[in-house]
Amino acid sequence: MIQAGDGSGAREDQPGPESRPRLGLTGFVSGMPTRELKPLDQQERKLLDQAVALLSGLRLAVLTGAGLSTDSGIPDYRGPQSVPRSPMTYQQFVGDEALRRRYWARNHVGWRHLRRADPNMGHEAVAQLEQRGLLSGLITQNVDKLHSSAGSTNVIDLHGTFDLVVCLQCSSAFPRARIAEILEDLNPGYLERESDAGDVAPDADAEVDDTAGFIVAPCPVCGGMLKPDFVYFGENVPKDRVADAYAMVDAAGGLLVAGSSLSVMSGLRFVRHAYKAGKPVVIVNRGWTRGDEFASLKVEAGVSEALSYLAERLPDLSQD
Repeated sequence: MIQAGDGSGAREDQPGPESRPRLGLTGFVSGMPTRELKPLDQQERKLLDQAVALLSGLRLAVLTGAGLSTDSGIPDYRGPQSVPRSPMTYQQFVGDEALRRRYWARNHVGWRHLRRADPNMGHEAVAQLEQRGLLSGLITQNVDKLHSSAGSTNVIDLHGTFDLVVCLQCSSAFPRARIAEILEDLNPGYLERESDAGDVAPDADAEVDDTAGFIVAPCPVCGGMLKPDFVYFGENVPKDRVADAYAMVDAAGGLLVAGSSLSVMSGLRFVRHAYKAGKPVVIVNRGWTRGDEFASLKVEAGVSEALSYLAERLPDLSQD
């Protein structure tokens, strides 16, 4: 298998990792990360104090979703302010050549059109919890790698990561930036013609209409079909990754969910698992989630604000 490089794809006119610490690798951010926390109201503080009381003395597993990355400028799919979207399914991608060509054309524009993302204060709060020894580990449904960029080390990227592309035939893996360069060579001038892309989705799907003549890059090794290395709708999370995530929850005394609507079973199953095991489950998310009925406590507050509050107030575990 070809091993991936750093996937940064930085150009001379873009600041590289050496000048921008914790540089994200997503390529689809639409704004700068939020560096100022909004004041919590009295009800939010009351609920978070209850969360501190409930979770104190416990080692936690943390499950995060797209709602955490919105403060880094990355849009989500199901938040209160999100635009209705119909993401491409795995079956559509592999089974329809025209849809696959449309996907790669729009993704190519989205990849280059938007800035890279940096972690926000919520990512940093989770990293602080890990550094203090309060976590059994972190499970994220996001593909943006911002947790790792913020300093978290024991991370399960449940749905994969956006900085890699894999071949479905020979299993070779490539940095997404390398595939972007190949796509530019195959489609000269395309980016310039479509530079005024409209809305961009969390998976870098840009609003581009002229995709009929776009040439899709084949695998540089075998000529097979390339696919971004993240789990599509309708595609299963690898079994070993799921088993590792279950083990992470089993090793914890409680589960903290942050920024996920839990609308898909890939994340909800861990909430159910913790609930059945009698572990406290705290969900931090604005709006309804599919896991609310299993929650010991639901906190409707800004995710970055809530995580920062908890990171400041959860006590270190007793050494007795």
